[in-house]
Amino acid sequence: MSPRTVAGVALATVFGLLALLHVAWAFGWFSTGGGAIPELQGKPVFVPGRVATLAVAVALLAAATVALAQAGLILTGWPRWIPRLGAIGLGCIMVLRAIGDFRLIGFFKSVRGTQFATLDSWAYSPLCLALGVTALWLAYEASSGSVGGPRAAP
Repeated sequence: MSPRTVAGVALATVFGLLALLHVAWAFGWFSTGGGAIPELQGKPVFVPGRVATLAVAVALLAAATVALAQAGLILTGWPRWIPRLGAIGLGCIMVLRAIGDFRLIGFFKSVRGTQFATLDSWAYSPLCLALGVTALWLAYEASSGSVGGPRAAP
């Protein structure tokens, strides 16, 4: 298997599993345990409803589709620049999520000491960074001539 294929499958798998997790949360199949939402003074900053949680699941499935399309593993009928632009956007969003808002989320958050903050520092932000870097690599790799033959001369 090529590195491009591995990256596309890995991204799609992670995004797909995260989508399933959000569907499970939306329908109350299990609790988040309090570590999925940022907190201030012991209270969640927001309480997502079922529709919002399902919207996140749909966005995660779209991200999986972009990864598979950019890796050349599914035929979408789209021009090649659309999945590439999607992979660049996805990569940028994930890297920005890892960096954070400098308050509640990301590596540079100021609110620490909560269950969410600990999980964010050790799991969520590193995962977002890995997903973002992989998506950006996939966008670059697939445009460097390994997809659809060599690039046209300048």
